[in-house]
Amino acid sequence: MAIKGVLFDFSGTLFRIESTRDWLDAVLEERGITLPEEQLTKYTDELTRAGAQPGGLDPSPVPPPLAELWATRDRSAELHRATYTGLAKTVTLPDPQLYTALYERHMAPAAWRPYPDARAVLSGLRERGARVAVVSNIGWDLRPVFRAHGLDGLVDAYVLSYEHGVQKPDVRLFRAACEAIGREPGEVLMVGDDRRADGGAAALGCAVHFVDHLPVEERPAGLGPVLAVVDRDEGQGRTGPPLLGDPPRHPERAANPQARTPARGSRIR
Repeated sequence: MAIKGVLFDFSGTLFRIESTRDWLDAVLEERGITLPEEQLTKYTDELTRAGAQPGGLDPSPVPPPLAELWATRDRSAELHRATYTGLAKTVTLPDPQLYTALYERHMAPAAWRPYPDARAVLSGLRERGARVAVVSNIGWDLRPVFRAHGLDGLVDAYVLSYEHGVQKPDVRLFRAACEAIGREPGEVLMVGDDRRADGGAAALGCAVHFVDHLPVEERPAGLGPVLAVVDRDEGQGRTGPPLLGDPPRHPERAANPQARTPARGSRIR
């Protein structure tokens, strides 16, 4: 069966969050707070280790008092906020209002950058008649991010975990996405960076293709193979069960086959 629809993860797939240092700098500047470089480096390192930035690295380990929240953080806006402000509060910052400010900052369109090939791939899918949905484990509305970066017109539907009360890899989220774009699971390709969360689409019968969750500068063409998969299946037809990683590896992973995609956490994924 030919691929007639593509589901994309958000963070680490189509977009990447700013660095932890830029995240912190933006909030401090907004609040008129100036700190010595030594302190900035210290806070940046501590926030990174704490996994306090949604879309950044996961906490390792998750603090025991936050373990239950962490496991269900993407099921509602309230859980998501409580989880990440809780993680940030494991770091002692100079102003208690910074914890809320940091959480608010990560939802700003300016905090996100699309991967270099995102527009070309989404446009290519539109030209091929393939329907597109964004399927994300997230606790807030990411639509303004797509609008601000001029990509909203290339997306047919958004299926966000906090709006459905379930999170990937629960097949119900993928089923809702397939229904939103009017395609059967066997006609759909899921593209994401988290093998556990995004790989859950295979249980529904979707094909799955993975990309690496890398900084924007380090992944200039990771999405390109998606068009090749759609073109291949349109010409040949896909038979048999979907295979994780079935599509050809993108250049970055081919050059470094030992690289692993980190488990994403909220990676807002």
